Amino acid sequence: MTAESLNITGFHAHVYFDSDSFATAMGIREQLGNKFNVQLGRVHEKPIGPHPKSMYQVAFSAAEFAQVVPWLMLNHEGLDILIHPLTGDDVSDHTSFALWLGEKLELNIDFLRQVTSNNN
Repeated sequence: MTAESLNITGFHAHVYFDSDSFATAMGIREQLGNKFNVQLGRVHEKPIGPHPKSMYQVAFSAAEFAQVVPWLMLNHEGLDILIHPLTGDDVSDHTSFALWLGEKLELNIDFLRQVTSNNN
């Protein structure tokens, strides 16, 4: 698949936190839910899937990108956030197509490769 043939069907933001930043992360979560047309995923208080830290996911449409991402840029309060498109290529979505706010964390990409190979 070439970049020109990819279709972005939406976006995910993964907001990472630890015990010290939990309240901050929940405040951002509440604001995202109140201000934007987003779907708030479950709060995972342990690493899950390719994610190396506790986090929650925020799903939003391509139409919401121009509102949600600039807001996160100005309001992430020092938290690390992964923003990635949904193209159907999970590995590229989480790596070469990804944007990071804060520190770029090392994801477990082997987990994504395993899931992808099991689905084929």
